[in-house]
Amino acid sequence: TLAQINPLPGTGIVLRNKIKTMLKSPVFVTLCGCLIFSTLSAAAYVPAKAYAGPFSQEAVSGKTKVLSRQMQKFVDSYIKENDEELARIRERSAQPFTIIDSVMDHYDLPEDLRYLAVIESELRATAVSRVGAKGPWQLMAGTARDLGLKVGRRSDERTNYYKSTKAAALYLRDLHREFKDWLLVLAAYNAGPVPVYRAMRLAGSRNFWALERYLPRETRQHVRRFIATA
Repeated sequence: TLAQINPLPGTGIVLRNKIKTMLKSPVFVTLCGCLIFSTLSAAAYVPAKAYAGPFSQEAVSGKTKVLSRQMQKFVDSYIKENDEELARIRERSAQPFTIIDSVMDHYDLPEDLRYLAVIESELRATAVSRVGAKGPWQLMAGTARDLGLKVGRRSDERTNYYKSTKAAALYLRDLHREFKDWLLVLAAYNAGPVPVYRAMRLAGSRNFWALERYLPRETRQHVRRFIATA
């Protein structure tokens, strides 16, 4: 996956026959309890810099120290300014993330795409944008219909969490097959494929950091906000 921000892997203890009697030892049980507690505690406090998925600053830095510093500055500022809001979203994220993760897993897509729904709608199924995009994935009516959703006055499946997530997953999968780069996929999800192709042509590059100056400012910020949220 793009970025698995999960607890630390579980620890396992292999016991050979000659030491199986240790299982009965109170000291052994106590030590195991301390080990498990320490592991879970460490898992709950993994620092942000430990995140090393493809959307980490190391992976998206364009391999330049200057850009890496700029990205880190943006991330720090974004988290500081939106800390309370992100905390509120986290409190109600369990059920939405369960649905999103299951769909992304079904289509073999990175689970980190869950954070796209966070920056699009704050995970709200009824969110509506000023241009008419709707639902947790902020799909336009035409795009939603193309993806198989029913959009009408009486029923709008863009607000159905499972169905809209499935549609968004299919769209993201198609975009990745087209651009073969997740940062470009995020840009195309926000602005549409045409502006991304135009930026690629003007920059003579498929590297997001090389072509981003030719993209709309909203799209540049969109990609950065995703990275900061993830």
